[in-house]
Amino acid sequence: MSDRSPRADNPNSVVCNICGIAYTLPEDEIVGNLPNVLLCSHIFCTTCLRSLEFNNVILCPECKVESTLPEGGVEGLQVDSRIIGLIYTAKMNKMKRDRPRHHRVKSSSSPVKEDTKQGPDVETALKAVEEALSQASENMANLDNIHQTLVKGLTVQVKREKARLLMEIDEAMDRAFTILKRRKGALVAELTNMEQHFPSSRRELGRVEERMRALDTAMQKAKQVGQHPSLESYCDLEQLLETLQAPVDVQLFDLKCLSLGSGLSCIAQQDALGRSLKACLKINIGNAKILTEEPIHRDRGDRERPQEQQESQRMMRPPPPSTREPVPPRQEQDSLRMTRHTRGLSPNPGPRPFPSSSPVSDSGPNVIIEEIIEEIEQGGEGEDEVSLKSCHQVTTASSKTTAAGFSTGVVPAHRSELQQASERQRAQRSNKKIQEELLHVSQGKVFQEWVMVTHVVNPNHFYIRHVAEQRACILLSKKINSLCSGERGLFTASDILETGSTVFVKWKEGMWCRATLTELFQRGHLDPVRSCPVPELHRIRVYFQDYGFCQGIDMQSEEAGPDLFIRDMNERLRRVDVAGQSEMSRWLPQAIKCSLKDIVPADLTKGWSAEAQDEFRRVVGSASVEMQVFGQERDALLVDLKKAPMDSGSSNMPMSLREYLVFLELARFYSPVAWNAKTVPCGRRPLQFYPPVFPRTNVELNAVVSHIDTPSHFYIQLVDNMEFLLLTAKLQECYSYDCPSRGTRGEDQDLEVYCPILDQACVARFDDKVWYRAHVIGIPGGRKVEVQFVDFGNKKILSVNDLRKIKDEFFALPAMAIQCYLADVIPLEEAEMWSDMCTEKFKSLADQRLVTAVATAKTEAGRRGRGLPVRLFETSDSSEPLANIGDLLVNDQLACFKKGIKSKDTQAPVVDTTVWDPPFEGLLGESEPAPASLGQETPEQDPQEIQPYLMLPSNLKDMKVRVTHVVSPGSFYVQLLQMDTQLKRVYELLKQEYARTEPEEMEWKADMYCAAYNNGVWERGQLCSPVSLGYIAEVVRCDFGNKVKLHVNNLRPLLPSLVGCQVLECSLSDIRPAGGRSTWTATACDFISYYLTGAMAIMTIKENTEQRPVPVSLYCSNRAGQDVSIADFLVSEGLALKERKPRASPMPKLEELSDSKFKGLQNRTPNTENQPTAPMPPKPAPRTNPSPEKVKTHAYCPPELPHCGRTQMTISAIGEDGLIYAMTHHAGRQFEQLRERLQQHIKTLPRLKPYTWKSVLGCAVMGSDMLWYRGEVLEVIGGHVKVRYVDQGLVENIPVCHVYPTVLCEDIPQLCMPCQLHGVIPVGRTWQWDAVALLKELLLNRCVDMQVMELPEDPLGCLTVQISLDGMTLSRIMVHHQHASVDQAIAATQEELVVSSRLDLDDWDIDTEGLEDPEPVLRVFSYPDLPEKGERFRVRIKHLRTPNEVFLYPLDGSSCEESGGESLEEALKRVHDRMDRLAMLSDFSIEAPCLAEYSDGKYYRAKLLGFAGLNPVKVLVRHVDFGSDDTLPTHKLRQIPAHLLRFPCKAIKVRVAGFRPPRLNLEKERLSYRPEWSMKAALEMIDLLHSCCTASVTATEPELSVFLYDEDGALVYLPLVEKGLADFD
Repeated sequence: MSDRSPRADNPNSVVCNICGIAYTLPEDEIVGNLPNVLLCSHIFCTTCLRSLEFNNVILCPECKVESTLPEGGVEGLQVDSRIIGLIYTAKMNKMKRDRPRHHRVKSSSSPVKEDTKQGPDVETALKAVEEALSQASENMANLDNIHQTLVKGLTVQVKREKARLLMEIDEAMDRAFTILKRRKGALVAELTNMEQHFPSSRRELGRVEERMRALDTAMQKAKQVGQHPSLESYCDLEQLLETLQAPVDVQLFDLKCLSLGSGLSCIAQQDALGRSLKACLKINIGNAKILTEEPIHRDRGDRERPQEQQESQRMMRPPPPSTREPVPPRQEQDSLRMTRHTRGLSPNPGPRPFPSSSPVSDSGPNVIIEEIIEEIEQGGEGEDEVSLKSCHQVTTASSKTTAAGFSTGVVPAHRSELQQASERQRAQRSNKKIQEELLHVSQGKVFQEWVMVTHVVNPNHFYIRHVAEQRACILLSKKINSLCSGERGLFTASDILETGSTVFVKWKEGMWCRATLTELFQRGHLDPVRSCPVPELHRIRVYFQDYGFCQGIDMQSEEAGPDLFIRDMNERLRRVDVAGQSEMSRWLPQAIKCSLKDIVPADLTKGWSAEAQDEFRRVVGSASVEMQVFGQERDALLVDLKKAPMDSGSSNMPMSLREYLVFLELARFYSPVAWNAKTVPCGRRPLQFYPPVFPRTNVELNAVVSHIDTPSHFYIQLVDNMEFLLLTAKLQECYSYDCPSRGTRGEDQDLEVYCPILDQACVARFDDKVWYRAHVIGIPGGRKVEVQFVDFGNKKILSVNDLRKIKDEFFALPAMAIQCYLADVIPLEEAEMWSDMCTEKFKSLADQRLVTAVATAKTEAGRRGRGLPVRLFETSDSSEPLANIGDLLVNDQLACFKKGIKSKDTQAPVVDTTVWDPPFEGLLGESEPAPASLGQETPEQDPQEIQPYLMLPSNLKDMKVRVTHVVSPGSFYVQLLQMDTQLKRVYELLKQEYARTEPEEMEWKADMYCAAYNNGVWERGQLCSPVSLGYIAEVVRCDFGNKVKLHVNNLRPLLPSLVGCQVLECSLSDIRPAGGRSTWTATACDFISYYLTGAMAIMTIKENTEQRPVPVSLYCSNRAGQDVSIADFLVSEGLALKERKPRASPMPKLEELSDSKFKGLQNRTPNTENQPTAPMPPKPAPRTNPSPEKVKTHAYCPPELPHCGRTQMTISAIGEDGLIYAMTHHAGRQFEQLRERLQQHIKTLPRLKPYTWKSVLGCAVMGSDMLWYRGEVLEVIGGHVKVRYVDQGLVENIPVCHVYPTVLCEDIPQLCMPCQLHGVIPVGRTWQWDAVALLKELLLNRCVDMQVMELPEDPLGCLTVQISLDGMTLSRIMVHHQHASVDQAIAATQEELVVSSRLDLDDWDIDTEGLEDPEPVLRVFSYPDLPEKGERFRVRIKHLRTPNEVFLYPLDGSSCEESGGESLEEALKRVHDRMDRLAMLSDFSIEAPCLAEYSDGKYYRAKLLGFAGLNPVKVLVRHVDFGSDDTLPTHKLRQIPAHLLRFPCKAIKVRVAGFRPPRLNLEKERLSYRPEWSMKAALEMIDLLHSCCTASVTATEPELSVFLYDEDGALVYLPLVEKGLADFD
């Protein structure tokens, strides 16, 4: 016996490490539990491996290595032969031990030795009998004790059960009363839809409402026609008038229906109600259950294996990551519930009882209310109310009533066979129905419902709750709170907790939740235990059944005492008594485990990333989402969540969370899902744009070729469409961030596209930062999408950040790009595809050009997606036939005609002889003969025949023009389309003349004509102002009207034969600015600029004068093809008013313009028509205004610049651009003399004359004090002139009558100098308005100390200065207020110089040699050296700023004494005794050392952090030996002696690594300077740091980080994480 091997006989040596069940060999009909070996060499039993198998792969619970199963599954794995040998050896040893016992029995009964050993055998037998009698007496005594115990226990049992049943009867009656009240409420709710029982009244009401709607529609149409008469053609006016004038006849409506009743009545069937009560309210007899304080929960699943032992072993070990969540109780019931959700049934908003197979319902006699469930095909009622609805119902004459209800009574112990058969049939029908609905799910049917996500582990593991069960959740919460109120469910010292039992946990104040114990930790044990007495409990982990997450709860330490421990535990936990367990058994867990179907992590080796989990939580949030249920896998539903669209106007398409995560490349489909319309549920499809409007066949239309791929695939855009221009402008207003009509950038967050799909309509931002309409045509990945711009045809791959959802209002206009191909031509025979040379030639002829398009086939060809066959012709202003672009390609041998097509067949159709644009022969009149073959491009043509100037035709009506540049409604530039050929020839000559020229050194003067190289094209231009070599010139484009800035190297002298312009400056007639203004508002200018720039229009010149702009009327076509007046359109938008002035005289003919009477016509300046006309008394005859007098003045002499160095100046003005204008004291005295001299020059107001201010630089200005000053003209704005006072720097808008174009006192230079601050860069490179306001507050009219750092190269340039205010530099003040930043390039080369606030500039002859102040100490503090990374050292915590930001000082290996033996405290004491000898601090640089006074009156070492205030000046300092900050005035700061800098700082700022602020912080009290940290966390950290003694460095960059350890060597922040006050980093 002693020689047996303990390994072979000990069952613990051959058990599974997961479930703890012993391995067994298969025998006869018994299935064995064999040890199987995984690929990682770990061994587990067959049962456990079956539970871990997923998709033919097993993830090892210990090493997390995946093992792929062979064909036989788990049974096909290799079996460990060593363990099999041990099991077999143990079995053989057991058989050997039993074999000798049988031999001895056989030998004792041998008749051979019976005679020899008879004597000893008798004695032995008698002795055995005596021993048996003694044992029997003891057994009888034990039985007697058991009998007494049973008698007493039976009495107690009966009493306890009777009390329980009485309580359950009361509760059952309460529920019955609740159902009756609920039935009453349902009957009352039916009365809300009483209208449906009055069909006659509803019919008459519908007739009246229909008549009202028709009348209201007619009234709206009539109002629109009254406001816009042009809409009359779009409606039937006769029918509209008939609808408006039709009388109302009361006799036509049947009002007698109001006297009829509904025919409804309410009855109560008492007999049926009594029978129903007897059947529903009864005492049910079931299996007996154990009467203990804590009911036993039995967790049984669907698989046949020892569940209790396996479950207990699983609870004692942490589950693997694949099954990390704790398994909630009642898996069978959860499975049934998930089956119901899989069927797509709507959840019942009330308590749901468990099936009859539940162990709780059969555990004892319970009083229940049994619902009578009737099978109704269209049933949607709750189960608790079906019987009552049949007893109390509102019936009509044709309705049938059913007798049902419930009754009270006691049912005998046995059931009748009829009742049992009925219950079996009901169960069979229910199971059959469940199987049928599960079959529908397996066949691919998908069900949808609204849910809320309660907890997220990862996208494959999260929990949801149904929105429809919100009421049930509220009732459950109230029930749990009532069970936990008062003294119910308190724990005592004798209670024992077990894993798997249900408890009530206090989630927050006033809210209790039920939870399941998953782990128990006993004091003194590192591993979790299965059961634990309450006094020895250290920590528990619970699973919230109704929310799906787990939480650890720490118990109070044992030093608090047992009573205090039990009291603290009852404040957070309550046990579930018998009544509570019975009540909770009726409520299923509310949290349902789900998994997103068919998606896996993007990286299978790393698993789900934190970014994927965060994005899942961010998108889902706390709002309700739509859930699609696809099926069920194990204990989880396979679903997809769809978030509702963020704005109802953009699209009705919900966003799939699966597709969103795949699009962000945070996940990928396990089974690939196609991006097509089939994935869209419920038949919903994304909105699409209307197809383009195709032109009619053989009709000439003007079009612009917007995009070209090949001659067989290009897009055209029909012109003369005003609505498209309005659409483009509206898009920018809605989507551009810098548009004035928009608010903050956050306003368009609802329009962001998270997960684009194919064919989705959207708005996309092109490379020019302009938004256009587009639709998605491809998703290449990497957060990129390929879109096609529907109005232009081009394609582009953009980032998803450049997409926005499109609003419904932008769907009204159809797509503008029409796909076309060249008719009649095909590629050359030897090439199947178009050659690159042919495509490039086609682009040069047609790309982005105005052409004449003629469709050759019906529009159905274009709608089928093959493109529209068209012929393209070049536009021409002559009567010659148009050139076919296809013919040009054939002539260049780049293409060929189709079979049967000739060149003459491709000519343009014959057009009407009536010409809109007459040829140039009729424009020149009889005075000038027209050049021969004008407008024809022939090689023999003489360049002198080119007409460089614009010649207006004789017919000034209905001219086709192109708007090139828009300034305002009173000034815009147009090109005549009939002059395009002339303009093209001019540009070709410019290219030939200047393409190979080099820049010339010459003096460019104002108004000189030049050839300008702009954007790769040579153009004609005219200089606005004189420039010198090496500078930028401002040039007016003669053929477009706008101004550009070019380098002088891009300018060439223009040939005299090419001087001229082909653009006409115009203004809209008969309108004036709105709001009583003399100038057009910026809104009106931007509005018309968006609409007209680049547009084609029809123009009529109202009055042809020599002055520009010319008054015209402009018309553009709208979508309906009607011409809309731009002037009327501005008036309708409220941006302009009709001009109130007498009609102008009839427009003279062109022949009259050359007559001498032309001089008598009225001349106007460009801004005269924009000025409001003041009321004038009537005069006998109208007068004409004289023409403006051309005046030219030069600028005043530049100021005399001071030398570099210190000086004092007075600040006279601060410009809006932040320039500082300063005057020296000498200039100030000179200004007083100059002002008196100016008044003597001009004693009276000069006579008012109209001047041309274009060439006026210097002028005389009458200020608001009615005195004359010298000024400089900056800009002319309507009737005002923007002037800068050259002697003060002020800028004002002065009326024209107070400005005189003359230069006064030319011998005196300008007296003020513009200055700029040295060493700083303004935020945004320009001074903002708040920074300018601060400069004005600090400097205006103040004498300051100024250090001139650098003189400008240009005498009129800005001085670079440093200004000092009370010892502080202005640059430092602006940097402190975050209006500017320090220029690092300047700061690195030189240190900032502090200017003394008191400069002695008197003319005393005093020798100051040797009296200079010593240079201030610019050294900084030093810090002690810390040990290497990972090495622990003792520290002392000096100051705590936040829980993870502290100041410490090392205690090992550092000394604060010098060689002389003096400590820092002694040195500070010695300095403090002589504090009156220390000078005040004058250097306020950041990080500068100093001595700062503390609240105790003593001075300590500190450094400057910045300025805390300016009035009075306060400085923020930090005490370097303590770590605390303080705000002090400047008189409490002293200069620090040099010997105090030798001591290292005693407070080192470090970051405590390993933890961070909690993501979910429920604390209300926060740190004001760090709101992410709570006050409680800071106080807890202070308590923890009292025991802190060691630290180790983890990182030095970007900041010093350390780990802090307590006396036991544990990290100090762990208690913060356990209490939820911090999270692991």
